[in-house]
Amino acid sequence: MPPMHELGITQEIVAIAAEAAGDARVKRIVVEVGRLTAVLPDALRFCFDICSEGTSAAGATLEIIEVAALARCLACGSEHELDQPFGVCSCGRTEFDWITGEELKVSIVEVHGCA
Repeated sequence: MPPMHELGITQEIVAIAAEAAGDARVKRIVVEVGRLTAVLPDALRFCFDICSEGTSAAGATLEIIEVAALARCLACGSEHELDQPFGVCSCGRTEFDWITGEELKVSIVEVHGCA
């Protein structure tokens, strides 16, 4: 059974791609997934064929770009790549402004006949 959280997200990805493609067939979809989103890229891949079946995205390639979590310390301004939504800066502070890592977006929809 597919993961329910990712199943709904994948259905939305397919809907976005189909709408963007109009009457054309979708060739490739590129999705950016931040590491802090709690969305599992492998689960999206697993759900994609099921969700795209019978749509203009059937047979398309799903490319997932995993975006690292990059944060800036609010105290000293240094930037850190973190694997979790918290951490400790080299200055000892724990307050961060997240620069990347929370993305979940369809960045490219490529259709047949277009480069």
